[in-house]
Amino acid sequence: QVQLVESGGGLVQAGGSLRLSCAASERTFRNYVMGWFRQAPGKEREFVATISWSGGITYYGDSVKGRFTISRDNAKNTVYLQMNSLKPEDTAVYFCAAAARGTIVVVTTRYDYWGQGTQVTVTS
Repeated sequence: QVQLVESGGGLVQAGGSLRLSCAASERTFRNYVMGWFRQAPGKEREFVATISWSGGITYYGDSVKGRFTISRDNAKNTVYLQMNSLKPEDTAVYFCAAAARGTIVVVTTRYDYWGQGTQVTVTS
């Protein structure tokens, strides 16, 4: 069982930056594909970014491409999401997730473990 704990959310003005972290409890963290998703009130959970187990392959949703960067530190069992040039439409609860299979994973149903989420609010 992998436990994931997100942190780093908060309130920020449009154009600002935040860095989210997701710490995993499992020493085999390096074996998992990691992803970030977000969910705004009344909307479905949306894919944000994913990273391969080695960190060598990343993939982003169209709405965040060029503004967000996903990275991981396998020695620290942590995945990060650097968010720059934030917009009010980025406001959501952000979740990290771990998938035991695949290279990069964009579909929610293929993720095996989820964190509880961290709120990001961007004001105009």
